[in-house]
Amino acid sequence: MPISCLEETIGYTFKNKQYIKEALTHSSYAHELRSRNTGTAPIACNERLEFLGDSVLSIITSEYLFETFRSQPEGTLTKIRAILVCEDACYKFASDIRLGDYLMLGHGEEMNRGRERKSILADAFEALLAAIYLDAGKEETMRFLLPYVKKEAAGLKNGHSKDYKTLLQQIIQQKPGELLEYVLIGESGPDHRKSFETEARLNSNVIGRGKGSSKRESEQMAAYQALILFGVEKEEDGEN
Repeated sequence: MPISCLEETIGYTFKNKQYIKEALTHSSYAHELRSRNTGTAPIACNERLEFLGDSVLSIITSEYLFETFRSQPEGTLTKIRAILVCEDACYKFASDIRLGDYLMLGHGEEMNRGRERKSILADAFEALLAAIYLDAGKEETMRFLLPYVKKEAAGLKNGHSKDYKTLLQQIIQQKPGELLEYVLIGESGPDHRKSFETEARLNSNVIGRGKGSSKRESEQMAAYQALILFGVEKEEDGEN
């Protein structure tokens, strides 16, 4: 699809088209083109823009959270930011603007459905942020990005996101090497009314414990208790 369609979708027209072209160029395409055209100047892929876009995403999101969640301590803001800037969030943002439709991919990635791959789309979204930032500055980048950040943050604030295991995983995965696991520690009751108890463990340390009528429900409640421990969720009235 033509780049002009993407510009219409995001509400911004690039002055320097090279920025947007580079943001949409996956390394597989650049490498493939280079191998076919030896002796020509190499085409730039979006990896350097992705590097910059990661920081742009972080600072704009951090400033928004700092101004919006004024009563929250640093630790809570850090955990909320981790959810808003993670790969899952960037993938969701990229999907909203159908960014995959505009990517330039190598043949192998094209055949392997690279346009739908989470990591490729998330990286391309960060590269797009950097492209806007370089072409127009911070204010224009904020105008484009903040509606997505605000919508996602509102879901967290209002408790719309009830997949506690996913939220917890998004926080934990920000630190490579951390091991999160769910361990069934108890099972009781007759077959028609079973009760399960599960512990959420981070690097073998218990960070949450939950009960439920199914293993899945007990895991969700264990993750919920862990999120309370981290300050991301508040304990509801009547919770034990």
